[in-house]
Amino acid sequence: MIEHGKRQGFASLSPQGIKPDSFPMRLFRKGNGRHWDPAGIDFTQDARDFAAMSDDERWWTCALAAQFLAGEESVTQDLQPFVAAMAAEGRFADEMYLTQFVYEEAKHTQAFRLWFDAVGMTGDLHEFLTYNDAYMEIFTKQLPDSLYALAIDPSPRNQIRASVTYNHIVEGTLALTGYYAWQKVCASRGILPGIQQVIKHIGDDERRHMAWGTFTCRRHVAADDTLFDAVDERMQELLVPAMGVVTATFEQFEDVPFGIDISEMAEYAMDKLGRRLGAIESARGADLLSIDVDASPEALEERFHEEDRKELAAV
Repeated sequence: MIEHGKRQGFASLSPQGIKPDSFPMRLFRKGNGRHWDPAGIDFTQDARDFAAMSDDERWWTCALAAQFLAGEESVTQDLQPFVAAMAAEGRFADEMYLTQFVYEEAKHTQAFRLWFDAVGMTGDLHEFLTYNDAYMEIFTKQLPDSLYALAIDPSPRNQIRASVTYNHIVEGTLALTGYYAWQKVCASRGILPGIQQVIKHIGDDERRHMAWGTFTCRRHVAADDTLFDAVDERMQELLVPAMGVVTATFEQFEDVPFGIDISEMAEYAMDKLGRRLGAIESARGADLLSIDVDASPEALEERFHEEDRKELAAV
C-alpha cells in the first residue's frame, strides 16, 4: 500500500522486484519497442485530398476527426485516477504500464491536432461536436465520473466500471469502430495517407490499451465471481449512448458521405464488444496467478486486427 507522503518502501527493491512475466509488463515492453513521433508524419497529401473533397465530405471528415481529437484529450486527462488506484494496491507493474498509456494518449491528441492544422482547419472546431448529445454525455459526464470515482473509492467494482467505460466503450466500441470506418474510406478512395499512418500507429497502441482493460476486468472477476455482473451492468448502461454517438453523425445527412453504411458499423461495434465480454466471462473461476500471466486479451485484439487487415485488403 502506498499513500502520498507515507512511502514505506519500494516495489522495485522488494524480493520479487518487478515480475517480468506479468501481463502489464508484457504490454509495457511491447510499447517501449513501438515508439512513434506524430511530428514525423507528413500531411502534405492529406491537405490536397481534403481540399478536393465535397463540402459534405469535408464536414464528415472533420466531425470524425474532432471526435477523436477531443476524445484523446479527454482520456489523457481522465486516466490519472486509475494510475493512483494501481499505486494504492501496490500494483507497480500496472502503474508503470498506465504511465506509458497516458503518454500514448497524449501523442494521439497531438497527432490529430497536427492533422487539423495541416489541412487548414485552425479555427474553433466545437461545431463538429456540440450537435452530438450522446458524445457530450459520454465524454463530459460518464467518462470523467467513472474515472474520478476511483479517487474516492478505488474498489474492484469501481475499477471495473472505469475500465468498461474507458477501455471497452470509449476505446473498444467508439474509437475502434471510427478507425475502421475511416480506414475503409481511405483505402477505397486512396486518400489521406498521413491520417492512414496515424491510425495505424494509434491502432497498435490502443490494442494494448484494450487488452489491459480486458485483463483488469478478468482479474477482478476471477477474484470475485459476482463482479461479472458489474461488467455487464456498466456495458448495458452505456450501450445506448455509445450507439447514439455513432448514429448522430449519420443523421446529419440524407446521403452519407463516402457511402459509409451505418448498419455495418453498428454490427462491427457489437461484434467486438460481445467477444470482449466473452473473454472477461471466461475468467470466472479462473486461478488468479494464471490470469496475471495470461496473454489471451492481447491475442484477442491481434485477431481483431488481422480480421480488419484482411477486410481492408479486400477493399
